[in-house]
Amino acid sequence: MQGTDQAVPNSTGTAPPVLVAPAKAADCHIHIYDARYPSTGRIVERSTVADYRLLQKRIGVERVVIVTPRCYGTDNTVTTDAIRELGIDSARGVAVLRPAVTDAELKALNDAGIRGIRFTVGDPATAVVSIDMIEPLARRIADYGWHIQLNMPCDKIVEHAGMLRRLPVQVVFDHLGHPLIDEGVRHPSHAVIRGMLDQRRAWVKVSGAYMNTNVGPPTYADATRVAQALVQAAPERCVWGSDWPHPSPKIHPDDAVLFDLLRTWAPDDATRTRILVNNPQALYGFPA
Repeated sequence: MQGTDQAVPNSTGTAPPVLVAPAKAADCHIHIYDARYPSTGRIVERSTVADYRLLQKRIGVERVVIVTPRCYGTDNTVTTDAIRELGIDSARGVAVLRPAVTDAELKALNDAGIRGIRFTVGDPATAVVSIDMIEPLARRIADYGWHIQLNMPCDKIVEHAGMLRRLPVQVVFDHLGHPLIDEGVRHPSHAVIRGMLDQRRAWVKVSGAYMNTNVGPPTYADATRVAQALVQAAPERCVWGSDWPHPSPKIHPDDAVLFDLLRTWAPDDATRTRILVNNPQALYGFPA
């Protein structure tokens, strides 16, 4: 069921979006924070499974992909427990791992609904993982059909393009590929991403408009130009995510406005259904 005027924690506004989500629509990027689990850094308050269900009700999505936050290091229990609570038919996860992970741990994570591993590598001082771990871990996860998810600055995408192209797994670029806001699709990283999309080696999350903008809401016009270019070029390789509970900004965005951006980014119903339903089924293995 979509749409109530109930407030959602860590989200501005209460009105539902104009866009009606198709059946089995997936939100492919959220984080769960829960004080019951030990963390090494700040957690976002009111970001539990129960809190996220309020957002699902507001915007009408049924499926979700949970990404382990950096503050939990390589302990992915908060994510796997959330998958179990939401139900593995409607929830999947992306873990944070280092090369020391055992084969038994990989199998257990796969059974628990993990379908990829994320590398947040913008600031080495706070990063849990490093770029040199990507290739060895990619070889370890290949047999499971998992992917490598990159939260990587655009200059690093260019610097390590050769390595990314030779990985034996799919690559998922977070949040429009984090282009330099003033350059957008003119930045060389966009050509790297486009090339990998065209070769069916990568996917991109058309998400995080509020992180990739100087214009801001409601149009996020600069981020919109990047999103439109990606959707027009490779609609079969795009997935959407809310990035709830929006751990970076001091002022939380309106999640209904973010969802409604899809009306501009993918103006026709067929393309939106592909991005929200069919592509998540292919990438994360949701039931058809």
